Amino acid sequence: MSSTAPGRKTPLYDVHRDLGAHLVDFAGFLMPLRYASETAEHRAVRAAAGLFDLSHMGEVFVDGPEAGAALDHALVGNLSPMAVGKARYTMICGADGGVLDDLIVYRLAAETFMVVANAANVATVREALAERAAGFPGARVVDRSDEYALIALQGPDAQGILSRFTAAPLADLRYYAIMADEVAGVDALIARTGYTGEDGFELFVSAGDAVPLWKELAAVEGVTPAGLSARDTLRLEAGMPLYGNELTAETNPFEAGLGRVVKLDKPVDFVGKATLAAQAQTPPGRRLVGLVARGRRAPRKGYEVVTSDGTPCGVVTSGAPSPTLGTPIAMAYVDNGVDESGLAVDVRGRREPVDVVALPFYKRS
Repeated sequence: MSSTAPGRKTPLYDVHRDLGAHLVDFAGFLMPLRYASETAEHRAVRAAAGLFDLSHMGEVFVDGPEAGAALDHALVGNLSPMAVGKARYTMICGADGGVLDDLIVYRLAAETFMVVANAANVATVREALAERAAGFPGARVVDRSDEYALIALQGPDAQGILSRFTAAPLADLRYYAIMADEVAGVDALIARTGYTGEDGFELFVSAGDAVPLWKELAAVEGVTPAGLSARDTLRLEAGMPLYGNELTAETNPFEAGLGRVVKLDKPVDFVGKATLAAQAQTPPGRRLVGLVARGRRAPRKGYEVVTSDGTPCGVVTSGAPSPTLGTPIAMAYVDNGVDESGLAVDVRGRREPVDVVALPFYKRS
């Protein structure tokens, strides 16, 4: 076990330490990078089920009779028509169209929404939501991140495993939906969401209930604790963006290939709408693509993408060897209009040929 820097501890910190996890500072939290083999953890999620601690994520609640209207103004999505028990992937953007964070919003009740933010951006999201909701006196913004732990069970066996611990009708819970029920005797919000490209569930529970719930789930044969490294390669294979890599305050949703989440036709104004509407009408100067290396050297974040004659034409945002595909893969921004044949990535001074492919790299059957 090691740590690169001091950080906050999640409610499951002692569990990770006792399991011998390699702990690192991530977004200000001490998080398990891996427990033993990150490749084995990755493959366990693809083959059976992996257990993740996501308690570093933020839970910001927006409630009140104007909660939906406030979110429609604050975010790029159209949240007020969403049914209770549903979830939606969306973004909060600046006035310039830059992505401040990508989010999942859950509607828990008619006047209650839970906004789940990336750990590094919780303060940004909380403050922006509060500022943007100021014009809606019937909406209240409350950061309840410290009250919650978040445990994810991901993989093809996730439903069968979780059904041992709850009477909730999991088979009826659709993708991007949420329900409240007991799991292993504790109150939980059970969401059919995840960040691995597999079926699975995310369990929001009281911080004090995290350890007993984790231990119950981890005791099941076939469940493998998995760390941040496996989570990263899993989401990369699934073509899912990571804030700070594919998405930043300098990136707009359209160049990231996520223009579909921007609801320009919703009947209210929202922060960034004018800029985003203009961007929607203008072909972006670059676009996010998938790259598959022909050799064995993996492109990494920040590596330059070059044309056949060595002219720089892009940059890698995420890259790693793919345990599922058996070859290095990457996501990268490349200039629009560039000849995609003959592209290469400059890997420490050596041009490594790559093929441009459609995202995602992996899609479960």
